[in-house]
Amino acid sequence: MERSGLTGTFAQENLLFQKKILERSGLRESTYLPDAVLRVPPNPCMAEARKEAEAVMFGAVDQLLEKTKVNPKDIGILIVTCSLFNPTPSLSAMVINHYKLRGNIRSFNLGGMGCSAGLISIDLAKDLLQVRPNSYALVISMENITLNWYFGNERSVLVSNCLFRMGCDRFRSNERLVHTVRTNKASDDKCFSCVTQEEDKEGNVGVSLSKDLMAVAGDALKTNITTLGPLVLPTSEQLLYFATLVGRKLLKMKVKPYHEWMRKIHGWMRSTPSLSVVPKISLIDA
Repeated sequence: MERSGLTGTFAQENLLFQKKILERSGLRESTYLPDAVLRVPPNPCMAEARKEAEAVMFGAVDQLLEKTKVNPKDIGILIVTCSLFNPTPSLSAMVINHYKLRGNIRSFNLGGMGCSAGLISIDLAKDLLQVRPNSYALVISMENITLNWYFGNERSVLVSNCLFRMGCDRFRSNERLVHTVRTNKASDDKCFSCVTQEEDKEGNVGVSLSKDLMAVAGDALKTNITTLGPLVLPTSEQLLYFATLVGRKLLKMKVKPYHEWMRKIHGWMRSTPSLSVVPKISLIDA
């Protein structure tokens, strides 16, 4: 907040607005922002954005390769996702060049897909591994803040400043993907425009989060869980849900809707950031 005040671009009431959101967001002072944003004056530029991308990607991949003892030359599939920073050469090309990956690697660079990109990339990796079995797939799902930190005063855009931070983690998959369920709501205008990268009246670029976001996310969650439930729930749970539904709708019994199945699905699916707007997956131990 101190650095934001020193930039001189934020109105006092909007500094207080951001402070209020930060206090409720759960983010602590140990979270990171890129150097370009913290400098006074800020220095958002392509060079700094590349620097951030390299720090995030290479730091996590270095630790992953060290932990798994996998030779980079053995990686046959590479998928990199980043919604807001898509340079040329691409981020996937940067990874290939840095680690000198093999020439016949299947490489994909996905952009503009928001919070859903992470599990979309996992779904893509699953399909590719079916075509190219016995291969290693490296999936890097990240975001870039440097060129998308908002220096204006539109509150719908200021919210993203208070929610997103710099960082990356690495882990090796130790589970087998069984089901993927994806719902694409882009044909609906309200869904399409709930998260938008845009300029304000002064030309400041940022990511606007509309008030419809939670409703849109809830609708997608409902659709996905309704589809996923029969695929992963035991027969006993499905029968209990069906019996309750028949009792309420046909027999007009005064019983509460049976929601235990939803709680069990959520427990099995683990806690995933932006769970309501990403494809839903069911995992079983390998």
